[in-house]
Amino acid sequence: MKVLVINCGSSSLKYQLIDMSNEIALAQGLVERIGIEGSILTQKVDGRDKYIIKTPMNDHKDAIELVLKALVDEKNGVIKSMDEISSVGHRVVHGGEKYAQSVLVTDEVMKELEECAKLAPLHNPPNIIGINACKELMPNTPMTVVFDTAFHQTMPQEAYMYAIPYEVYENHGIRKYGFHGTSHKYVSSVAADEMGKDIKDLKIITCHLGNGASVAAVKNGQCVDTSMGFTPLEGLVMGTRCGNIDAAAVTFLMTELKMSAEEVNTLLNKKSGVLGVSGVSSDFRDIEDASSKGNERAKLALNMFDYRVRQYIGSYAASMGGVDCVVFTAGLGENAIETRETICKGLEFLGIEIDKEKNNVRGKVREISKDGSKVKVFVVPTNEELMIARDTVVLVK
Repeated sequence: MKVLVINCGSSSLKYQLIDMSNEIALAQGLVERIGIEGSILTQKVDGRDKYIIKTPMNDHKDAIELVLKALVDEKNGVIKSMDEISSVGHRVVHGGEKYAQSVLVTDEVMKELEECAKLAPLHNPPNIIGINACKELMPNTPMTVVFDTAFHQTMPQEAYMYAIPYEVYENHGIRKYGFHGTSHKYVSSVAADEMGKDIKDLKIITCHLGNGASVAAVKNGQCVDTSMGFTPLEGLVMGTRCGNIDAAAVTFLMTELKMSAEEVNTLLNKKSGVLGVSGVSSDFRDIEDASSKGNERAKLALNMFDYRVRQYIGSYAASMGGVDCVVFTAGLGENAIETRETICKGLEFLGIEIDKEKNNVRGKVREISKDGSKVKVFVVPTNEELMIARDTVVLVK
């Protein structure tokens, strides 16, 4: 069974074709500049040179059509015909309160996705466009929707509610939703397997650390809290997002600096985080380099990031009544050796102890805690595409 995983952005599209008999990606690719001059598709297959196609693509239908042609290309493809694609799994950012799990694509589901678009106006619309394009090109192929928010829908009410008038929640859906759910679900299950234990018997804290970053508390296999909120802005300090901030700061900026709502939104989402504090970059590698050369603002940005992650780990250990395992994943979590070590410093009272030698690893599944450490600590490379494919297989079968 071969599953095509599609992740549509506003002007881009990521894809993987995964053979689910062995869970190996046969091909993976990226389409960029859809609807913009200079449209390009880049496909990677292990053991081969990159396959690059530069051709105008007016919309996502053109892009997906090109993806399918690349996959069946006689010289550069990996399948002989589209009939080998048994199903398509689509990543969708927001499923609102209705969807606590992945679902098959139906007319009713598509209608619900349109209604959820107001909760994720930058992400859901291109996701929907991608699904409709696939339906048109592959009308007889079953398709699924896998939501970033779904894994977090098991949070108890006291965790996801904001202390605002209840009718505002009822009428407008303002509450914590959480994101990166597919990643948190995947890495927590891998960690449980590595420990040789049933995830239903574990308390796991997963740290998805990248340019966008979030932490989740996973108790007995279910999410009970997560750091991102109504939008991905809440929680940790991130590449360009401020994370937690006093809500009154927003009205202060609007009143004192005469900023519009759109200007404040841009400031907090695209000009803040470690970029705003350091003044160097949103790329942690650049900030680490600047910090090593004595840049005090770069050091402050890194310290703020590490502190906030450490704070959430302690908070979620308290929420769950303990912790058995901490997992680091995503670009920074998988590769930043010193960041992992710094975050865990001061958490020895919880039983978290890092082994320096074991921690010298990038992008591989490995336990990095000391022998005998009460709490196990793992590096687990995330694989959201595989998680989407797994859910798709279950639903289609």
